[in-house]
Amino acid sequence: MEKTVTQAIQYRRSVRVFKNDTILDIEKVRQCIENAVLAPTSSNMQLWEFYHVIDKAILAKMTKACLGQNAAKTAQQMVVVISRKDLWRKRAKHNLDFLESAYGKKPKDSYTSREKFALNYYRKLIPTVYFDFFGLLGWMKYAVFQILGIFKPVYRQVRNSDMRIVAHKSAGLAAENFMISMAAIGYDTCPMEGSDTLRIRRILDLPIGAEINMVIGCGIRDEKGIYGPRFRIPFEEVYKKI
Repeated sequence: MEKTVTQAIQYRRSVRVFKNDTILDIEKVRQCIENAVLAPTSSNMQLWEFYHVIDKAILAKMTKACLGQNAAKTAQQMVVVISRKDLWRKRAKHNLDFLESAYGKKPKDSYTSREKFALNYYRKLIPTVYFDFFGLLGWMKYAVFQILGIFKPVYRQVRNSDMRIVAHKSAGLAAENFMISMAAIGYDTCPMEGSDTLRIRRILDLPIGAEINMVIGCGIRDEKGIYGPRFRIPFEEVYKKI
């Protein structure tokens, strides 16, 4: 029986050693990735990709690139979450096409103010925020928005580095959706930070603009797969009620 959200969150641990005598259902893992893409994402841009690694030879190469850590060495499958800020034009067009289809073909003056705002959001605002030229335009936009911010609240994260962070935040949200979904069906995961990202790029044949957000080992936890009891900073220290 599938766990509730709270049960899945409590069950999820970063499992360092997976059993070698159990087999993950590839289709079930794929379904968890389908849940991942339902995660919230800035401006619905969905600047992510998911590489579902099941080939044994590729897994062996990935293990080496993940520095030989046990979570990679014993993983039956891996999911690599990729941030794709470079695809902003394509993803903005997908959104625009969807909206135009939803609103239907009609004269420009027939759109409601809300529909006009949504269409212009992807036609004008997204290009204004995402377009850059070797980082130079981003700094110019940053300066302009800082000046505007003196007089009214404005969005200030307009540099190339800022937009990379935005894309990675969305990818991280998707990764968490995936791991909670896996936990809900009794599958285990381990997000691995320690890796040679250049080697992983070559193994997966990633394009220049793709950036590795997270490598997640997948399997069923071994009895000794969790290295210790869960520890969290006292809630009172991190919870601020205002």
